Amino acid sequence: MFSFRTTPIWDQPDLVLKSGKVGILCNQTAWHPENGEYIFETFYKKGNLKRVFMPEHGLFAELQDQQKLDNTDVYNNLELDKCEFVSLYGSSEESLFAQKNKLEDLDALIIELQDVGCRYYTFNTTIYNLFKTLKKFSINLSVYIVDRLNPAGRQVEGTMLEKEYSSFIGIEGVLHRHGLTIGEFSYLMYNELNAKFPLHIISYQAHLYNKDLLPWSIPPSPNFPGLFTSHFYSGQCLWEGTNISEGRGTTRPFELFGAPYLDQLLSYNSKNNYNNWNSESNPIYDSSVYLRWTKFIPVFHKYANQICYGFQLHPLPGTIYHSLAHNLRLIKFVHTNIHEFKFLEGVYEAGNDKSAIELLVGDSLILAYLKNDTVEWEQIKEHIKVEEQKWIRKTKKVLLYQDPLFRCK
Repeated sequence: MFSFRTTPIWDQPDLVLKSGKVGILCNQTAWHPENGEYIFETFYKKGNLKRVFMPEHGLFAELQDQQKLDNTDVYNNLELDKCEFVSLYGSSEESLFAQKNKLEDLDALIIELQDVGCRYYTFNTTIYNLFKTLKKFSINLSVYIVDRLNPAGRQVEGTMLEKEYSSFIGIEGVLHRHGLTIGEFSYLMYNELNAKFPLHIISYQAHLYNKDLLPWSIPPSPNFPGLFTSHFYSGQCLWEGTNISEGRGTTRPFELFGAPYLDQLLSYNSKNNYNNWNSESNPIYDSSVYLRWTKFIPVFHKYANQICYGFQLHPLPGTIYHSLAHNLRLIKFVHTNIHEFKFLEGVYEAGNDKSAIELLVGDSLILAYLKNDTVEWEQIKEHIKVEEQKWIRKTKKVLLYQDPLFRCK
């Protein structure tokens, strides 16, 4: 059973929400200006909140990337007596899935998370794993998704993830930048699984935060600080699979990228007769951004406390930027011109034999382009175009709002 609803979650008439045992999967973005409190506070006051689940980064995004949370006693001072806190991102592989017994005693599960519009972001995978658990054990739990605007908008980018590269940072068949709201994405996964439990999507237009708060004003995670991050993330995140810093440890992650050894590029333009990095003839030029040469010092993560030479991306207002396409060319350029550049080796995820760059790219043809000279850029452009068109057709049936998905032509 599926329904799409246009009134706030706390005004829903369902008995399971009024008098049943309620679990909530959320983090700090589930704060509502109309009542000045988090959604778990609202349902605790109603007297039926039993359990709070939390995704990667913790309940308030206080934890860094891939930092596991096993001890949830740190939340005991929230004055939510008899409410259990459960991390879905702990050190054991099993904790990535909601344990069966943590769902079977609930009557309703409310999910309110802010997605960022890209398949690498783990919140959608967490929801997908929850859905798989409900289906596998035939748990007839009523699930309510409090929908959110996608800060990356309706633009799509990239190719659908190939099966051999599926992991916690990528679900098979999903585009790099998907263009869906978290409610629409959940509806798609619900259909893909042929699930039977009741699923109810609460329209993002039902709550004031999409009128009074922009979807990036409460950062969804510690390295997603601002307005432009979601528009760069689909491409800039690929640096995580390399020995280039993606800007973690600075105030501008995913807008900055660089490394100590990129100082070699200081003389590149003069040696190759380019006026500057934003000349149309320059191999890393893009008409939708300015590349500003800079230096930065990360305080943690790659090259902590070292001077990195690199770039900051600056978007041009009124243009459509294909971050993935541009960053594929950037990586190829650095790989070709800088000897010290490397793709990180080794297993990125327990139980999976793929490296980080393989899991992030998730496409054998694009990987071949990045790693050797046998695949031309024009071939990649056509491949991305076809995949984006397929994705738009595939997702048309799950769109819940009037704005269509579109691709950068």
